[in-house]
Amino acid sequence: MAPLSEEEENYVRLALLLKGVAPRAVRVPDSKTFDVTLMICLIRNLTSVIPPINGFDNLPLPAQTTPGSDLARIKCYRNKLAHYDSNMIDTAYFNTVWRDISDAVGRLGGQTMYQECQELRVKILDQSNQEVILEIKQSLEEMKELRQHMDNLGRNTQKKKIQEINWQRKNEQTQAGGKLKELEESWVGLVSKNYEIERACVEIEREIEEMEQKRAKKAKR
Repeated sequence: MAPLSEEEENYVRLALLLKGVAPRAVRVPDSKTFDVTLMICLIRNLTSVIPPINGFDNLPLPAQTTPGSDLARIKCYRNKLAHYDSNMIDTAYFNTVWRDISDAVGRLGGQTMYQECQELRVKILDQSNQEVILEIKQSLEEMKELRQHMDNLGRNTQKKKIQEINWQRKNEQTQAGGKLKELEESWVGLVSKNYEIERACVEIEREIEEMEQKRAKKAKR
């Protein structure tokens, strides 16, 4: 296996810190197999931990060091790592995040766990970490596939909506055309009836005129 670059080592170390050490600092009885997010969800709902100023879903400011703030801090960094687009982390960012997380772990879990963070910081990453690295890369591939699937699903949904709108528009046009045809036929019928009435009126007038002429002739005799 090829040696890791500094940025790749940063990613692996941060993953080991958040997935291996931090969950034990965010401790709940019988929770060894719980994920960080699940444990914090249980703590915020089942214990009396005071929520941080901006809630558990936002990264607290460095000066905010209450237990609730440290729980939110670990949770936010865990979520950021889970949504990272690559397996490399810039060293400057890594140093800042590592210090922030390890300090939170120390405040929550004590000096022993803080020391474990420091040891992990300088631990030599070798073949024993290959499984973690492969798991991380596999997770990244799965995330890419999931995003692609969601994008395709979104496009298909949008296409379906457009098709439904077009179908509805055509259906409305067809219905409107049918109504227009009915109105045209009704208008033609009315015109025809009006023409027939006019013809009948003319015929009646002619008959009346003939009758008057006959009466006039009889009167002269």
